[in-house]
Amino acid sequence: MAMLRSIELFTGAGGLALGITRAGFTHQLLVEIDKHALATLRQNRAHLPEVSDWPAIVPDDVSEVDYAPFEGKVDLLAAGTPCQPFSLGGKHQGDLDDRNMFPQVFRATREVRPLAVLVENVRGLTRTAVQPYFDYILRQLKLPERQPIEGEDWRAHDARLVEAIEAGVDPTGELSYEVDYEVLNAADFGVPQRRQRIFIVAFRSDLNLTPTPSLRTHSRDALLHAQYVDGTYWQEHDLSPQPIPLALANRVNRLAQGAPPPESRWHTVRDALAGLPEPLDLQEHSSFHNHAGNPGARAYVGHTGSPMDEPAKTLKAGVHGVPGGENMLRRSDGKVRYFTPRETARLQTFPDEYRFSGPWSEVMRQLGNAVPVEMATHLSKSIREALECASMGEGPSRNDLEHRAFHGAQDDVPGREATAAATQGLHGRHTAVPA
Repeated sequence: MAMLRSIELFTGAGGLALGITRAGFTHQLLVEIDKHALATLRQNRAHLPEVSDWPAIVPDDVSEVDYAPFEGKVDLLAAGTPCQPFSLGGKHQGDLDDRNMFPQVFRATREVRPLAVLVENVRGLTRTAVQPYFDYILRQLKLPERQPIEGEDWRAHDARLVEAIEAGVDPTGELSYEVDYEVLNAADFGVPQRRQRIFIVAFRSDLNLTPTPSLRTHSRDALLHAQYVDGTYWQEHDLSPQPIPLALANRVNRLAQGAPPPESRWHTVRDALAGLPEPLDLQEHSSFHNHAGNPGARAYVGHTGSPMDEPAKTLKAGVHGVPGGENMLRRSDGKVRYFTPRETARLQTFPDEYRFSGPWSEVMRQLGNAVPVEMATHLSKSIREALECASMGEGPSRNDLEHRAFHGAQDDVPGREATAAATQGLHGRHTAVPA
C-alpha cells in the first residue's frame, strides 16, 4: 500500500499521535486548542526527528476546522475525545456536557470519509447511566451521514438510526462503517500502568473489514511468575527475592505447577523508572528534561500512591490540573512522593527525548490525559495491517471473524460481560471475554 495518511483531533500532548506515527502513518492534520499542549507539540516538532514531519499544529476548536481539503484523502481519522463528560471522577454530565465532542467526531467522519476511525475514551462510557448514549455513539458512527434534524434530541435521532440499521444498510448507497469497541488495560500491552480505556475502531463498510480482537501481549500472571516462581524479576533489578504476599499465595502456587505463561510480563514502576536519578524538589535535572520533584505529596484514604513492583495505578489529569494520589510513588516504608513529569512520561511510554511545556500542574494534566504511546502504536499497527490486507484483497471476511471471542480480558474489569451484551444487536459480533 502507498503511504498511509492520518488526521487527529484533540491531539493533546501527542501520545496517540506519536503511536500513530510509529505505526507508519503520516499525519496530514493535527488539531489542538490548549495553549500548553500546543507548546508541547510545537517544541517536539522543532527538535525531535521522529516527529519533525508532523504538519503545523492547527490551534483551533475542532468545530471550526474545514475538512474539505481532506475528503477522500485520509486513511485513518483518530481522536482522543475529552473524557471529562464521562469520567467517574468528573461531574457525570455525559451528553449534556458542553465538552462532549463526539458530535465533532461524527462531522469529521462524514466530511473526510476516512477508511478507518480510532477513538479513545474512558471506561465510564459503559456505566449504566451513560450506556444508552454510548450505544448511540456507536450507531451514529456507523451511519455518520444520517444527521439529527433541527430540534431533534439524540434519543429521537437514535430511534431513527436503530430503524435504519434494522432495515439494512447498503454500503454502496451511503457512507457507513463497521464499528466495534474494546475495553483494554494498557498493562496488557506493555505499558507500566493499569489504565483501562475504551477504544472504538471502525472500518468503512465498502472495505469488507471487521474490527478484530486485540490479543494481549503481557500479563499479570507472567509478572507473578517472574517475581515469585523463578525470581528473574528481582535478578533483573539486582534485588533479593521478596516474600510472596499472602493474598497472592494461592495464585502463585497454581502458577508454579504449570509452564510459564506465554505472554511477556507486565512492566512495573520499577522497570519504568530504571536509570532515572532520584529527583530533587524544585530542581530540574541537567540530563533529563521535566525531571524535578514537587514537594507536598501525602497519602489519604483511597489515594495511597503506586507501589514499585506493580504497574502504576491509573495516572490522572486531576481537578484543575492538580493530580491526585494516584500520581504518587509509594515506597516500601509507606512514604510517598509525587512522580516527576519525566517519571510520569515514562509510565505513559513517551521517550525521554520528548519534552513537555507549561507549569507542573499543566504538564501533569497533559500526561494524565494522554494515550500511552505503546498502546497507541499497538492499535494503530493493527489498523494499518488490516488496511494493507484490504488493499491487496486479503481482508478477513465478516463470516471468518463472526465466531471469535475478544481476547485479552483484563484483570479487575468488572461488568465486562454486561458491557458486551449491551452492544449485541448493534453490530452482532461483540462477544464477552472470559476473565
